[in-house]
Amino acid sequence: MLIHALNAGQQPEAALYRRAMRVITSTNELSSVCSSLAESDFVAIDTEFMRESTFWPDLCLIQMAAGKDEVIIDTLAEEIDLAPFYDLMADESVTKVFHAARQDIEIVHHQAGIIPTPIFDTQIAAMVCGFGESVSYGMLVKKLLKREIDKSSRFTNWSRRPLTNKQLVYAIGDVTNLRDLYPGLKDQLHKSNRAEWLIEEMAVLTTPATYESHPENAWKRLKMRVRNKKSLGVMIQLAE
Repeated sequence: MLIHALNAGQQPEAALYRRAMRVITSTNELSSVCSSLAESDFVAIDTEFMRESTFWPDLCLIQMAAGKDEVIIDTLAEEIDLAPFYDLMADESVTKVFHAARQDIEIVHHQAGIIPTPIFDTQIAAMVCGFGESVSYGMLVKKLLKREIDKSSRFTNWSRRPLTNKQLVYAIGDVTNLRDLYPGLKDQLHKSNRAEWLIEEMAVLTTPATYESHPENAWKRLKMRVRNKKSLGVMIQLAE
């Protein structure tokens, strides 16, 4: 399905522009686009999810971009099986580019039992290149691509349908910018002879133990004012 969306991003040349986006709602469409993306050297990936009221995040959208392909996968569509996407995540011939990848990888690992391989985290790469620790995506886009990101849809409830054109444009922008960031950051890493540093820094991200969750430790995520051991014991069991 092709949606023509109006972008409200703050571009210096024009405040608004039109772009066509492909929204995937069926397994056949997903299989076709993943086959196309598998021919690229790398693919930029982002996810939109809700986790305020759940232990595990509810995956609502997946965005991907590589070359001229720019797609949004509606993971809540009734007629979609995400198996082709997970096959792409396991394809070692394609580098998966994320920004602050941990939560995205957690979702993939929880749902498919795999860790995307190989991966390139632009936040970690930016740190290695001297941009500072935990540099934000928006700041990195501004510094390297000289673009401003429209953040007006950042607090969207991504589980609601239908999503507006503005929300879809916001979502696809996360990966189109990421696609454009990757080559420059990769080049900086190699020119500074710091590519090996990135591998070392990302070791934790690619370790399955990082994403293991134990229900008996669920209570540690709660903000509690418990005054005695008995109450704490009850709370631990209830949380589990």
